[in-house]
Amino acid sequence: MIRLNLVLLLGVLASAFYLVHTQYESRRLYAALDRTQAQSRKLDAEHEQLQVQKRAQATPARVQQLATRQLQMRPVTPGITQYVTVFEPAPAAEGSK
Repeated sequence: MIRLNLVLLLGVLASAFYLVHTQYESRRLYAALDRTQAQSRKLDAEHEQLQVQKRAQATPARVQQLATRQLQMRPVTPGITQYVTVFEPAPAAEGSK
């Protein structure tokens, strides 16, 4: 009878340790999931902010301003237009092969 009680006691202790380990692992995984979801929300907000900044930087007025100030570009006018003509070379004679 004592052996059966010891075997049952060891079984209960093993089951208790397994239950505690499983609960600890569950809490650890839930905390990791919560941190990951918070990071995901933070990255989504940052992505939206960067999209807004990108749209602000690409407005036609800003592009025009950068073109005139930094690249020294100016609007095209008929007075400064240069026309280029392209001359095609004469085809080679077929008998010269």
